[in-house]
Amino acid sequence: MSTLPACPTCQSAYTYEDGALLICPQCGHEWSANAVDITDSKQIRDSAGNVLQDGDSVTVIKDLKVKGSSSVVKIGTKVKNIRLVDGDHDIDCKIDGFGAMSLKSEFVRKVQD
Repeated sequence: MSTLPACPTCQSAYTYEDGALLICPQCGHEWSANAVDITDSKQIRDSAGNVLQDGDSVTVIKDLKVKGSSSVVKIGTKVKNIRLVDGDHDIDCKIDGFGAMSLKSEFVRKVQD
């Protein structure tokens, strides 16, 4: 009996083969048996090329205008405990004095601990 990989979506062990595809009967997800999972290989990097991770601290390297406000996030502002997300603005964070914001990774530098 061959062992098939678990479903990448719901982790069900009841996957089966249908030609070149693997199918999960619980959630209906279909994927190629030869496919390489590219979601793990995407890395978000800061302006200096350092790889960013959830929970890192970063420093803003450029004055950033806050959309819909006359406020500016000043250069050197330290942002703690970032969250990486998909999209154009790939960092979600809270900045003291401003609240929740989304930033682009090209305007921050990772703080080395």
